[in-house]
Amino acid sequence: MNASANPKPIDDIGLWLAGFTQPTVLIELAALLVCVALAWGLSWALRRGLRMQDEKSSVLFGRRLIDGVMFPLVLLLLGYVARAVVTTVMPLAAFKVAIPVLVALVVIRVGVKVLQAAFTTAPWVRALERTISWVAWLAMVLWVSGLLPVVLAEMEDITWKIGSSTLSLRTLIEGVITAGAVMILSLWVSAAIETRLLRKATGGDLSMRKAVSNATRALLLFVGLIIALSAVGIDLTALSVFSGAIGVGIGFGLQKLASNYVSGFVILAERRLRIGDNVKVDTFEGRILDINTRYSVIRSPAGRESIVPNELMVINRVENLSSAITRVWQTSVVTVGYDSDVELVGRLLLQAVDEQEAALKEPAPQASLSAFGASGLEFTVGYWINSGDGAEQLKLLSLINLGILRLLREHGIEMPYPQSVVHVQPLPVPAAPGGASSGHQAG
Repeated sequence: MNASANPKPIDDIGLWLAGFTQPTVLIELAALLVCVALAWGLSWALRRGLRMQDEKSSVLFGRRLIDGVMFPLVLLLLGYVARAVVTTVMPLAAFKVAIPVLVALVVIRVGVKVLQAAFTTAPWVRALERTISWVAWLAMVLWVSGLLPVVLAEMEDITWKIGSSTLSLRTLIEGVITAGAVMILSLWVSAAIETRLLRKATGGDLSMRKAVSNATRALLLFVGLIIALSAVGIDLTALSVFSGAIGVGIGFGLQKLASNYVSGFVILAERRLRIGDNVKVDTFEGRILDINTRYSVIRSPAGRESIVPNELMVINRVENLSSAITRVWQTSVVTVGYDSDVELVGRLLLQAVDEQEAALKEPAPQASLSAFGASGLEFTVGYWINSGDGAEQLKLLSLINLGILRLLREHGIEMPYPQSVVHVQPLPVPAAPGGASSGHQAG
């Protein structure tokens, strides 16, 4: 590349800086303030019109109105319109700085907000956010100072040959930036679709929408990856060389990972296990909090969480404690003395159940003499309750048992406990040798 073809480093920075001392810069600042006010008003109206006041994690509007992408994006568009109007009547000074700053701000907001929405708990998101901010502000400084064309021209001269292709540093950096933009856009679209699908969804509908959301995100990321690789300059036909190796890797090293992903889609599609169900997997019992493509999160009534690979949920026996039935039969066994009034005991057991509102009145509870025990008469009281988690069932059982104990004590009914009777018999006196007795011999 000829030296004469390179752009000039800075056209006339002195003349540009002198423009800030002219009275016309006040008109530019006033135009910028009008743009800020209009952008805030339009963003507020859009947020209210779309009813997203309570969407604190929204990419467009954020926690506060100025935190999202919408405000700087509208401000940038209004800034371009105002610059086009002002440049027809006076030379520009403030807009030469304002427009690059707004572009950098939009880039930062889009990148940061999308990453926060797509990867809420990933530890590397913070470092990537800082990287996007530094790159955007550095590009803005080079743009304002006029050094950006110079830097790009120098990068164009740095080249190397890879096979039959010749790449330059500028092409590589531009490809990486384009690839990052495409991936962020894909994540943004998938996060918006997921938020829209999962809003106000419960039970089986939630599981089905979760499956559609996961499939959509995977498809968008795959398409974004293909576009990103093309933007970097990688010939996609060359990837066919690695298809055999990838197949072998999935068949051996990635077999379990692929099995978990397929199992996740099977669980969500069949909807036999749904988010919110109480299940028992192996010896762990709890409620399903989330079903991801690779694993499911189950929380026990004690608060412990278990991450269960989806493959175990498909190939192993899983008890769904929140199946299609809406009622659960629960029983309690009581032992009373043999001399107790049988009819009175039955009435007291039913009274203890009726005192609890959580126990259903229809079908009616039942109390019966179920067995003649070793220590007393065994009564079984059974009742129906609405299906709930294990903690709620255990709480109701405890309340009914406490009521039974109180009523039996008030009516003087004995609740015997097991007793053991030990009979001690004396040992026989052994005979003396030779048949003689142990007394004195007669003279």
